Amino acid sequence: MAKTHQRVGHLYVISGPSGAGKGTVCKELLRTHDVHLSTSMTTRNPRPGEVDGIEYFFVSHEEFEEHIANGDMLEYAKVFDNYYGTPKDAVLRHLKRGRDVILEIDVQGGLQIKKKMPEEAILIFLLPPDLDTLYDRIVGRGTESKADIDRRFNEARNEIKLIGEYDYYVVNGVVADAANDIASIMNAESHRVPERVSELIKLYDE
Repeated sequence: MAKTHQRVGHLYVISGPSGAGKGTVCKELLRTHDVHLSTSMTTRNPRPGEVDGIEYFFVSHEEFEEHIANGDMLEYAKVFDNYYGTPKDAVLRHLKRGRDVILEIDVQGGLQIKKKMPEEAILIFLLPPDLDTLYDRIVGRGTESKADIDRRFNEARNEIKLIGEYDYYVVNGVVADAANDIASIMNAESHRVPERVSELIKLYDE
């Protein structure tokens, strides 16, 4: 009987500064590839068109802090007075079943994942083509005050300095091209020789 290699799913962390286009690129990636996108949790208010349980799980500060206390979060961070984080159970369940999982999270969260899961996590930093484009994207949301826009822009410039902590970077100029670049990274990682190489060798040892 032929042997098969039972793989564990890969955990891809896609993060970058506000305005880099993480959500748009991830939606394009989901449209063309079989990968699970983890739904994050946040205490911020929904933006126009956002649906609870789809873009985010929208909860109160009290609910979020209860999840933290119970150890339910894989990672979390407080950004601009709001919590953002990743519920743990669903992510681990998909990985154990061999399903690749994408976390679309901020840079603080990405670095937490790297610290907690250094062997499993593959970190991809999404960059804008330039700072002018980044600023225009933040302004284009039309949901924030001038003070908030300037704060996000300055924070984004500081976050970009942390790119050295990541494994790969992708520039999001054209969404489809950025999604294809990430798919190429995922394809290469799926063929990486595993740390426990003996398990792979056994498949060919009659």
